[in-house]
Amino acid sequence: MNWDIIEGKWTQLKGSVKSKWGDLTDDDLQQIAGKQEQLSGKLQERYGWTKEEANKQINDFFKDKR
Repeated sequence: MNWDIIEGKWTQLKGSVKSKWGDLTDDDLQQIAGKQEQLSGKLQERYGWTKEEANKQINDFFKDKR
């Protein structure tokens, strides 16, 4: 997964990210701005996941979003 592409398409992807992880706020999505570490951190904070679980969820979600 190429995070440069995801970052470039972030505006288009925000809706599907919010659908997947509804506990993320619009402010969270703006702060994340397509950056993997910020998304991972917010998922850990909102859902109480470990870093490994958050990264697994992210990788599973974005594997088809290239």
